Amino acid sequence: MASPIIPTHHKAAVYDKPGQISTRLSTVETPSPGPGEVLIHLTHSGVCSSDHGIMTNQWTHLPPTPADQIGGHEGVGTIVAFGSDPPNSTKLRLGDRVGIKWIASVCGTCMACLAGRDAMCPAAQVSGFYRPGTFQQYVVAPASYVTPIPDGVPSDLAAPLLCGGVTVYAALKKSRAQPGDYVVVSGAGGGLGHLAVQIASRGMGFRVIGIDSGEKEEFVKSLGAEAFFDMTKYSRDQAGSDKLAQDVKAATLRGMGAASVIVCAGSNTAYAQALGFLGFGGTLVCTGLPAGAPVPIAGAFPGNLVGRELAILGSAVGNRKEAIETLDLAARGVVKTHFALEPMSKLTEVFERMERMELQGRVVLDLSRED
Repeated sequence: MASPIIPTHHKAAVYDKPGQISTRLSTVETPSPGPGEVLIHLTHSGVCSSDHGIMTNQWTHLPPTPADQIGGHEGVGTIVAFGSDPPNSTKLRLGDRVGIKWIASVCGTCMACLAGRDAMCPAAQVSGFYRPGTFQQYVVAPASYVTPIPDGVPSDLAAPLLCGGVTVYAALKKSRAQPGDYVVVSGAGGGLGHLAVQIASRGMGFRVIGIDSGEKEEFVKSLGAEAFFDMTKYSRDQAGSDKLAQDVKAATLRGMGAASVIVCAGSNTAYAQALGFLGFGGTLVCTGLPAGAPVPIAGAFPGNLVGRELAILGSAVGNRKEAIETLDLAARGVVKTHFALEPMSKLTEVFERMERMELQGRVVLDLSRED
């Protein structure tokens, strides 16, 4: 394949006022790949709630986001240049479609990397946070860390799977649930949740109970959930949490409760409710990250955990193998991203809708369209 013409500059969407919901289109220099790197012409990028958190500095455990940061971490495009010959193990060629994930690179040799815990790598770099992300038309990435996109999976559909999809897939694998068990997905109609419902019900054989706002009930049930509860019908105090837990348990076999709860919503209220949904020996998997100062999970006192033999565990984004497995689920038709396609110029508006919790499924940017 002949080498394509690469422009000296390209368009990018940057966070021009970190701490606020604000982006602008900018013209930036197209980078050159170094040894072991590839240059990717990006065509699509998913928009994730983590991008919103980084842009608005909502996570107090992270340093502030620098001005003019290029965000984004769910990018899909084609390889247009190599910094040098890629390692034979990658089998990459010009024109191959590949994806960029939340973790943009790792060292590959530390104990965390060797254990498949990529996000724990001390040298890990995050795409779109102190490293140029995928809200742009060209980006450099390590050849060894990009994810091949299977034939037959459209690029716009694939983009959100590179973070949202692999994140919930990894969380469900850690859930300790077995086929036929009940799994509750909190935030079931959102970007992560709608993927979790499909993977859990269609890919892993779980019986899914979805929790979200009422207008998403039909959508969530169409994805494979067999029961749904509208969180807005319950008060946000302890009495409301107790009533919701009672109703969720009543929807399970013999009222025993769920084997696992996957919290996809970045909500302290969702975490406060979650332990109440579990039956004995159940597992709460923490995935969504609430904004602001850290708040302990309500009810997570030793007597409750010991008396019911409950487990609480965290699950960060998945590793390279899990990303490949997630894309394979899409290639086999098990999971399908539900998304709206928008031009780069609409990114601020997308974040505003995200802030108001108006989004159903995902938004994907068409990076070939500026307006």
